Amino acid sequence: MFKFFSQLGSYILFLKKVFAKPEKSRIYFRQLFLEMEKLGLGSLGIVIIISIFMGAVITLQTAYNLENPLIPTYLVGLTTRDSMLLEFSSTMVCLILAGKVGSNVASEIGTMRVTEQIDALEIMGINSASYLVLPKIIAMMIFIPFLVIISMFFGILGGYLAGVGFHAIAPADYLYGIHYFFVPFYVTYSLAKSVVFAFLIVSVSSYYGYFTEGGALEVGRSSTKAVVYSSILILTFNLILTQLMLT
Repeated sequence: MFKFFSQLGSYILFLKKVFAKPEKSRIYFRQLFLEMEKLGLGSLGIVIIISIFMGAVITLQTAYNLENPLIPTYLVGLTTRDSMLLEFSSTMVCLILAGKVGSNVASEIGTMRVTEQIDALEIMGINSASYLVLPKIIAMMIFIPFLVIISMFFGILGGYLAGVGFHAIAPADYLYGIHYFFVPFYVTYSLAKSVVFAFLIVSVSSYYGYFTEGGALEVGRSSTKAVVYSSILILTFNLILTQLMLT
């Protein structure tokens, strides 16, 4: 328990250092676009692929388990739509990004720590935590909502292709289910969750990378811790935000 509170306090102090006023805003602004390209655009491919398959699986599983003639078939499209909007496109995608982006950030900053590049930045009078971490946090908080919207689109598209391609549902029924009783707040809810998850992924991963001690072996351990704790926090805040926003 003492170790938990010690790490929590260290994490809060780390965030205070990260959000300190930048020395030169122009440099940070340029770095922001580089991080958006590396962390955001670099994750676009895996998000699209996973979303298509998630939508396809949801559609087929729902169609094959709703063969009761008393249940309308358009519920397959409705289930796919709401599953992607409420949970899969935000929580599942961010869990996957916790593995991809989180390990990347932790290993990058951890390597800079063990090779004394961060110490060199500090000697030059640069706030290393802010310079290395703040652009990453802002970049992912801006870009992840776009990834979530793209995931929603390709998830529903994947469901359509699988449902129609495997003759599990008629195209008209699937499209009717997508439009039936649409709640726009579900999109807002999903995007709000994704912004919180983006902050957790980058800040936690950066924390473990920044305080890495040792050599290459410790960098690997820091990356593992970053992914594990980011995933746990995503699931925890998913529960909290769901309770706060959907009740």
